[in-house]
Amino acid sequence: MSLLQIKNLSLSIHGVPILKQVDLSIAPGQIVAVTGESGSGKSMTALAVMQLLPNGAEASGAIRLHDVDVLNRPEAEMCALRGASIGMVFQEPMTALNPVKTIGDQVMETILIHKAMPPAQARTRAEEVLTRVGLPPDRFPLSRYPHELSGGQRQRVVIAMAIALRPKLLIADEPTTALDVTTQAQILDLLKGLVSEYGMGLLIITHDLAVVADMADRITVMRHGEVVESGATQHLLRHMRHPYTRMLFEASGHQVILPDTVEPRPLLQVAQVVRDYRLPRTGLLGPQRHHRAVDGVSFTLNKGERLGLVGESGCGKSTLTRAILGLEEVQSGEIRLDGQPVFTGHRPNLAVRRKMQVVFQDPYGSFNPRHRVARLVTEPFHLLERPPTGTERQDRIAEMLTAVGLSPDDSNKYIHEFSGGQRQRIAIARALIIRPQLILFDEAVSALDVSVRAQILDLLVDLCATYDLTYLFISHDLSVVRTITDRVLVMQSGRIVEQGETEQVFSDPQHRYTQSLIAAAPQLPEIGQGAA
Repeated sequence: MSLLQIKNLSLSIHGVPILKQVDLSIAPGQIVAVTGESGSGKSMTALAVMQLLPNGAEASGAIRLHDVDVLNRPEAEMCALRGASIGMVFQEPMTALNPVKTIGDQVMETILIHKAMPPAQARTRAEEVLTRVGLPPDRFPLSRYPHELSGGQRQRVVIAMAIALRPKLLIADEPTTALDVTTQAQILDLLKGLVSEYGMGLLIITHDLAVVADMADRITVMRHGEVVESGATQHLLRHMRHPYTRMLFEASGHQVILPDTVEPRPLLQVAQVVRDYRLPRTGLLGPQRHHRAVDGVSFTLNKGERLGLVGESGCGKSTLTRAILGLEEVQSGEIRLDGQPVFTGHRPNLAVRRKMQVVFQDPYGSFNPRHRVARLVTEPFHLLERPPTGTERQDRIAEMLTAVGLSPDDSNKYIHEFSGGQRQRIAIARALIIRPQLILFDEAVSALDVSVRAQILDLLVDLCATYDLTYLFISHDLSVVRTITDRVLVMQSGRIVEQGETEQVFSDPQHRYTQSLIAAAPQLPEIGQGAA
């Protein structure tokens, strides 16, 4: 018997078709994955099940949860179902959590709203579910706030909220996209354990087939609001029939070949860098405590070389990046770019800083939405003593947009008019426009669809050949680091525990931590003859 049955679901928003005749079913204790690129209708299907559709949405067909048609239920009845019968885990836990409420209050809120038990019992249940998701009260008191937790821990709190009343159906929308590989593996194992323990159905939405290849019982592939292929996981992977499914699979494991490097000449030199942060005192007269985020890090990045930096959240990658960019002063050690110190005394050396640029994880968040592309990509010009003007400025904009695969005419558009992949191309154009000696890519492809990610990696290879790029590529996606870097650094608890040629480190890791990272990374299965 099906727990969830979606039949002929069609959806339009203000007359624009979004979903077309979608069919999907989930049985109790079953895991069904819905995969596809952004805009394929994955999340809208989940929101239709929850009846959290935007204004102007019109739906037809049937969505039945244990014979209850939720598509035509009034809002009052849906409020009774949400949280109790259907739970949802959203992609970004920090925006799903209330920053001014403790984690205990937020887990208890679900229980109290449904009046499932009195406050004292609700607190006990909150402790139980937080313990079940790996946050026991003795280590993670209910009085903590979301900002005091890591990304993986916040995602566990969101899961605890969703399962507090043990719903029959759990929907997880991209629950591991922004997480490092070990945390991702822990979250996926946690979800599988909850399905097994509670017998609930799990609908997991993702754009990466590697994430669900050994987890899901069934996979549904969506494109442009339609189901193009569906079936038992192993059968579908062995006998892919639709070209789009094969494209997604190939893009998940996309590899590139970097151009050869030139004679090594040191460009970035990091020597015994230490960075401490003050911690709150335990009492009025308690001792001052410190947390060492970067602990004696040393490495050299040569001109024209592509260096990777990997490690779990909290290992010190971001702190080290800010120190290299001259945004944070270090307690000891030295950072030099082309022989010049990043800091002179206690002040950042602006002459050095203008030789570096950064590409961030979220391109939309790194742009001012009120400005046109021409102004956005020329923001680094303010670092120059004599920025280009007039025709020279327009020529530089056109050259950079063309170099990243866009049109010079795009310079007159606003950032909201572009897709995620196009925005990242604009971010790369902005980083390149002043010809920096070093570019830092901070999780630059982790939020992109697998096909868009493959396009951006191909673009970087082309740019390496054209502009002889030197970059530090920071990512938790080991498959990307393996194909886009020459050497790799592995960071744990503020220290570099292993470094070497990328393929050598991945093929024969020496440190136990590196071995655990590689073991935790999702692996694409071998495809059968039917997928050829």
